[in-house]
Amino acid sequence: MVTDESLASHPGKSSPLRVRVFVDFWNFQLSVNRARTSNFRVDWKILGPRLTREVQRIDLGPSNDHPLQFDGMHVYLSYNASTEAGRKLKQWALNSLDRFPGVQVIAKARKRKRAPKCPKCNQEIIQCPHCGASTEGTLEKGVDTAIVTDMIKLAWAGAFDIAVLVSSDADFVPAVQFLDSKGFRVIQGGFPPRGIDLARTCWAAIDLAKILNEVERA
Repeated sequence: MVTDESLASHPGKSSPLRVRVFVDFWNFQLSVNRARTSNFRVDWKILGPRLTREVQRIDLGPSNDHPLQFDGMHVYLSYNASTEAGRKLKQWALNSLDRFPGVQVIAKARKRKRAPKCPKCNQEIIQCPHCGASTEGTLEKGVDTAIVTDMIKLAWAGAFDIAVLVSSDADFVPAVQFLDSKGFRVIQGGFPPRGIDLARTCWAAIDLAKILNEVERA
């Protein structure tokens, strides 16, 4: 936590402040696809350290005299276990991405949401009466909750001094407001003007479009 009290436990420039990165995978990946193409490949090994260097350029108040160190990155994603693509994503996330230094993956299976019901007889409408397609779908469940829970839990455990939240989702605004009220710095990583509400709530924001070239996998 970056407060005057916490700085007392980090005397001088020899005591770095720890930066922990929290990535909302699909929000980030879809934003990258819009900014570039779906073929753009992120080098996940260097993303966390590169974001930490960007934080070093931000006015952090009393902590400006302290160097920063990358202290880990958490990547949160959902997958559809009923499709081949979803199963491959899970395998890549847990067997490749999770093995990179400092990276921890939290992968959650999407839950099937129930089909809509007729407002008169209250029966589920399993197929569209016009084209016959299934009206059931999948619902991403638990990812946002996991990010908020981990940010607050790790903050209270003293596991980081500064958090970087890579997302444009305004659903995180209340959590950021709560952490800010307790003296924690949260920096948003996004693609403006998307996510402006979250960016305004955070201490500062990083324009990820400006560093994409540096985090592209060769």
